[in-house]
Amino acid sequence: MTSIFALTDIDEILTLQPRLTAADPGVRRIALIELADLEEPDGLLWLVDRLGHDPAEEVRTEAARLLEAWEDDSVVQALCEALTDPSAPVQAAAAQTLSLLKSEAAGRVILPWTQHANASVRMAAFRALRELRFADAAPAALAALNDADANVRREAVGVLGWLKQLDALPALARLASDDPDTEVRRAATGALGLASSAEVLPALRQALQDSAWQVREEAATTLGKVGHGDAGPALVEALSDDYWQVRLRATRSLGRLRFVPALEALIDTLGHGISNLRKEAALALGELNDRGAVAALQAAQDDGDPEVRKAVRIALSQLQ
Repeated sequence: MTSIFALTDIDEILTLQPRLTAADPGVRRIALIELADLEEPDGLLWLVDRLGHDPAEEVRTEAARLLEAWEDDSVVQALCEALTDPSAPVQAAAAQTLSLLKSEAAGRVILPWTQHANASVRMAAFRALRELRFADAAPAALAALNDADANVRREAVGVLGWLKQLDALPALARLASDDPDTEVRRAATGALGLASSAEVLPALRQALQDSAWQVREEAATTLGKVGHGDAGPALVEALSDDYWQVRLRATRSLGRLRFVPALEALIDTLGHGISNLRKEAALALGELNDRGAVAALQAAQDDGDPEVRKAVRIALSQLQ
């Protein structure tokens, strides 16, 4: 018997055809995998066909995964159409593959799907466009900040953040303050860091008082990225937050800002019961470059946590 591996790619595709149409969906799925391994353009039609028409969910799901290797317009269109498949696994596989595409041409095919009636389709389309950094998606993403679905709003925020759309800052500030969904507020708060602009400080300070600690944590991080010393007092207050995650991010940001008035508060944090906080406090004190921290850091050289001791050594070396 002649091995199929000795045949040409076209012959191999012809050899696989009976299995691609076999009654057993498991056989069809394995045949699709073998077909994709050939990376032969003539086999692409089979993958697209099985994605759209195979009666078995597992085969359609596999086809959606396997199409990751191609970015032809016909493939991108088929993947977008698969977002409306009755099967949730097929939808998820198509969305995942779309998010891995890299070509600008793919963005042009995906963009109209941001207007689809189904919210999950809109969400997947924006997620794919975010990864593509497709500039033409900005107007659609800006409009989608008012979408009725929170997941769509969150993905639209991601698009605008990746594109660094400065004209979106007022809308993002509004979402960071007022959106009813915690994850949307958190995403919008993070996106405000796309510009080192004092105009975002009021929204970030407000986010630092949000009822959800996840939003406060994001605000503490973003205030450090924005890089304005005016954020310092609010971050010092955040060192008393009920959640250590918020305090940790505030500590880190105070170091990044080199906010010297935080010296005493950071020294107090150096004695906190949570070792991660002590480590961040030590690093922040080193970044302040104020010798007023030397005594406290020297006293912390015998900390019981090796990571804290390492941070203390780094900080002391910066203050020499």
